[in-house]
Amino acid sequence: MKRYINYLLILSFPFMSCTAYAQQQRLESAPVVNPVIPSKVEFAGKAVKLDRPDLWERYDRELTSMVYTHGNTLLTIKRANRYFPVIMPILKANGVPTDLAYLACIESYLNPRAYSPAKAAGFWQFIPSAGKEYGLEINDYVDERYNLEKATAAAARYLKSSYNRFGNWESAAASYNTGVARVSRELEAQQASSALDLYLVEETSRYMFRLLAMKEIMEHPAKYGFNLTADQLYQPLEYKTVTVDYPVEDWPTWAQEQGINYLILRDNNPWIRAKSLPNKTGKAYKVLIPTKASLQRTTDPSKLKVFDHNWINER
Repeated sequence: MKRYINYLLILSFPFMSCTAYAQQQRLESAPVVNPVIPSKVEFAGKAVKLDRPDLWERYDRELTSMVYTHGNTLLTIKRANRYFPVIMPILKANGVPTDLAYLACIESYLNPRAYSPAKAAGFWQFIPSAGKEYGLEINDYVDERYNLEKATAAAARYLKSSYNRFGNWESAAASYNTGVARVSRELEAQQASSALDLYLVEETSRYMFRLLAMKEIMEHPAKYGFNLTADQLYQPLEYKTVTVDYPVEDWPTWAQEQGINYLILRDNNPWIRAKSLPNKTGKAYKVLIPTKASLQRTTDPSKLKVFDHNWINER
């Protein structure tokens, strides 16, 4: 038998080599195309001029980087179909342009479990001090930075406050990365009116153009080679809401009583950070329990929801 297997391997080797060679040839001949910079760039209803070489090149750098960082950009588009229906109305309700939703995209790629070495967490990547300042509960049992609705409302309050101070949304966005005090200080010191005209540390300088590039790609993904079908987008989930205003000794047991398991509970309520909840104050927490239908993946076109039809190839 061993001799027979060796014989088959010898016979198959030329075929395997030819296949590998053909694949390598395709890779070597695949064109690397520089993304075309759009003739018109807007952010929050305001035209962004790229008439200076430095502005054009900064935008080009971030657009090129995002187009060729396929995995993260593709996942962000897929996740946006689930999370933008929650994020957008909250921004609007707080007087924040929906273009600022792309800030969450560059902060976390809309990863519900995102956590940075700087201890920033959640969709909007609040650090603990900023999260608490804007009303989020953060402790060993609850971390509302992972609560999409509450974290989005907190981010909206931050951005609106920054806009009221600076008078433009690009400076408000820059302050989300580097802080209101630093942007204020640099605007005054450099005698500028917009953060786009400031000389800043590279991270913040790139941050604003990453925001613009993410907006462009997510509004026109097919233009940059991102071709998706409706069933590839992450579908919004439907929930029943259970109010918990009492201590929970064991979340896994509680989850079983709701007809789900602990994994599903934590996936859909990432703000839960431990297996119990002391809740000595009787605070009311809204716990999301996905419906049975939501826990069954479907490819039925009549049941698929698409938040933005620019994201899919409908041909």
